[in-house]
Amino acid sequence: MLTGKQKNIYLRLVGYAAPYKWIIALSMVASMGVAASDAVLAYLVKPFVDDLIIAGNLGLAKLVPFLVVGLATFKGLSRYVQEYNIRTAGQYAIQDIRNQTFGHALKLSMRFYTSSSSGSLMSRILNDVNVMQAALATVLVTLLRETLTLLALTGYAFYADWKMALMAFVVIPLSVWPAAVLGKRIKKYSRRGQDAMGGVTSVLEQSFSGIKVIKAFATEEREEQKFIQNNAGFLNFIRKTFKYSAASSPVMEIMTSFGVAAVLWYGLNRVALEAMTKGELFSILAAILLMYTPLKRLTKVNNTIQNALGAAQRVFEVLDNRPEIVDAPNAVDLSRSQGYVSFKHVKFAYDDDPVLVDFSVEVKPGEVVALVGSSGAGKSTLIGLLNRFYDPQQGQILIDGYDIRELTQESLHANLALVDQETFLFNDSIANNIRYGQPGADFSLVETAATQAYADTFIQQLPEGYQTQIGDRGVRLSGGQRQRICIARAILKNAPILLLDEATSALDTESEAMVQQALGNLMQNRTTLIIAHRLSTIMHADRILVLDKGEVVESGCHQELLEHDGLYKRLCDTQFGEQSG
Repeated sequence: MLTGKQKNIYLRLVGYAAPYKWIIALSMVASMGVAASDAVLAYLVKPFVDDLIIAGNLGLAKLVPFLVVGLATFKGLSRYVQEYNIRTAGQYAIQDIRNQTFGHALKLSMRFYTSSSSGSLMSRILNDVNVMQAALATVLVTLLRETLTLLALTGYAFYADWKMALMAFVVIPLSVWPAAVLGKRIKKYSRRGQDAMGGVTSVLEQSFSGIKVIKAFATEEREEQKFIQNNAGFLNFIRKTFKYSAASSPVMEIMTSFGVAAVLWYGLNRVALEAMTKGELFSILAAILLMYTPLKRLTKVNNTIQNALGAAQRVFEVLDNRPEIVDAPNAVDLSRSQGYVSFKHVKFAYDDDPVLVDFSVEVKPGEVVALVGSSGAGKSTLIGLLNRFYDPQQGQILIDGYDIRELTQESLHANLALVDQETFLFNDSIANNIRYGQPGADFSLVETAATQAYADTFIQQLPEGYQTQIGDRGVRLSGGQRQRICIARAILKNAPILLLDEATSALDTESEAMVQQALGNLMQNRTTLIIAHRLSTIMHADRILVLDKGEVVESGCHQELLEHDGLYKRLCDTQFGEQSG
């Protein structure tokens, strides 16, 4: 029922259960107990009818209660051991898949995240992996137990009367085709349903992350309608999955009824001719009826597998996505950098539109270099390239003479400290946010970093001080407070190269003045690249580079650029004129 590609996907999925083969082996042994119980039950029908009901053997009647309880107990214990162990093995495997998918996603390059929604990625790691769980738990449970049960009952049926068993088996090939057709439909709509669930998750993630904006613009109803529409799309696909899944059992019931009818017709004629006893007929009939039960369950397994394959494809798409940025085979571990940074003839484009064109600049150790220009000039791209979020299409970026592509990413980032305009903080304590780059740092070092960032005063006023939980993205703190925590985090990291990307753009004047003091402490004895929208914050930089359309069009200190009467002076006149106005 599975194509070659589907088999490969499923075998890959089942491969995650291989480390837990001994748990699965124990489950298989228990499955044999369940299968044997059903076969013994079918076998006991003959003496029950012939010897007990017809012949009236009272001695056998006394044993029946013990046989019933004993058989039920044995089957129940076997079923418990089988189901518990196979589900445990499946859950372990699913945990490994989820861990691997998340870990792999973290290693993917920034380009992946710019082209994929976080909601869709969350849906794959959470919802799709849950659907896959059915394939590794429920499916394995059913496959093991029902296949062994079917084999045991089939074996007994053919042993008792091969002609009657063959009549019952004629319908099995006939039932494969409708089961396969239904399975393909289920896989198709299951995949679409999982894509739709990704849309639902994306709306949820954006709505909760942007709740302040939603409240400010009073767009709760609009966002609610957006969620309802996406949820309705998911319901539309999942209903079609239910429709085809629900059809599989009735189709199997109808198909198997022909086999049962043929067995009854042939068997009753043989009983009438006294070619077999009533007990033999009912024994074989019981085996065949019991045989159809696991057969129907195995048909449902195909539906579950098709659901799981749709989800597995989406998860494996993430796992098969290779990171663009990887360490070179002989990558060098950079020790503490001297702070020498060089861009040589760098050319970069995100797609087809060039962002940097033959960009070259050298920054000496301890020098403060500011980058200014209009939006889209390539300023933030330079920061991203130096962090190796992307690699340039042409040219080199060097630190202390090493091309950063020749360095290990871990040692590269150990020498860089980024303070971004997006002040991202984790839903954790203030202390843990500050020591995020140095998780083993002593509390005294955390306090020192906070003091240098002018954050210690407001932290001490919080109810739990440094142990205060700041909420998702630091929602309990003001913009200036969040920025100072980020600066403290960079101070504690103590990297020799500092990157400031619009670090004060979203602050009021009072907060900006305090953050500027904190940045002054942070910049001491460090090579610093600053991107600033507010030109007042970079007037004292050693050098200011003015970018336009990815090229450096002016370079010099603040006073030199004003005398040059070029783009920088026009930017200053515009900005300071607006402020005075």
